[in-house]
Amino acid sequence: MPMAYPYRWPGGAEDCGPQAAAQAIDQITKQIGPGNVAAVVVEPIQGEGGFIVPAPGFLPAIAAFCRDNGILFVADEVQTGFARTGDLFACEHEGVVPDIVATAKGIAGGLPLAAVTGRAEIMDRVHPGGLGGTYGGNPLSCEAALAVLEEIEEGGLVDRARAIGDIMLPRLRALAGRYGAVGDVRGRGAMTAVELVRGGASGGAKEPDPELTAEIARRCHAAGVLVLTAGTYGNVLRFLPPLVIPEHLLREGLDVIEEAFAAALEG
Repeated sequence: MPMAYPYRWPGGAEDCGPQAAAQAIDQITKQIGPGNVAAVVVEPIQGEGGFIVPAPGFLPAIAAFCRDNGILFVADEVQTGFARTGDLFACEHEGVVPDIVATAKGIAGGLPLAAVTGRAEIMDRVHPGGLGGTYGGNPLSCEAALAVLEEIEEGGLVDRARAIGDIMLPRLRALAGRYGAVGDVRGRGAMTAVELVRGGASGGAKEPDPELTAEIARRCHAAGVLVLTAGTYGNVLRFLPPLVIPEHLLREGLDVIEEAFAAALEG
C-alpha cells in the first residue's frame, strides 16, 4: 500500500497523514478484506524508499485499524531501531506499540544478528524450534548485542541521536534555502535526508534529479565523506552518522557536504 509521503502527497503535507491512512485502509478493505489479512508490515520511517517520515497520524490510524480487525501490526525497525531516530524505536514518536517488531543492523554493532520481538501470546504460539534462522542465538553476536544495549543506555545514545539531528537538520535546511534543487529536508534524530529535484523546489514540478544526487554523492566520496542515495527515483541523499560521532567530525562532514553542493550547483 502507498506510504504517507508528505512532500509528494497530492493534497499537501498537512492532510497527508489521515488521507494516506484512509487510502491504505480503503484498499485493504476493498481489495483483500480485513478478515483475510494476517498482518500489516510497515517501516515507521522508510529506509530504502527515501527516509520518508510518514505524516502525523498515519501510523496510529493504521495500528488502530489493525487492532480493531484482529490484524497484527508489525513494525520493521531494522533501520530505525536502537536509538537511531532519537527514541529507542521510531514507533515511539507517535506512541504506537506494535504487536511484533523486526530488528537487525544496529542491534549488534555490525555482527550478523536479527531479532523478532512480540507480545508473549503471539510468540508463545510457536512451538519450540519453530522460529529460527541460520544465525539464531549466535553467542558472539548476542554478546555484542548486550554490549550495544548497555552502551545505548549508559552512553545516552538516544539523547545523542536527537542532538545529532539538532545539528544536521538546520544545516541541511540552510542548503534548501540556498539551492532550489533541494526540494525537501526530512528525518528524525540521526536519520536525515535531502530530496533533490529539477526546476526549483518552489516550482511545483518536483521532478526528481537522480543525476545531481549521484554527482553530489561522488563529490562527497572524493572528499572522504560517504553518503548513500535512496528513494524510488534515486534522488535522495541519506545521512546516517554513527551515534558516537564526535561533534567536530560531524560538523566537518557537513562542511564537506556543503562544499559538494556548492561545487555541483555553482560550478
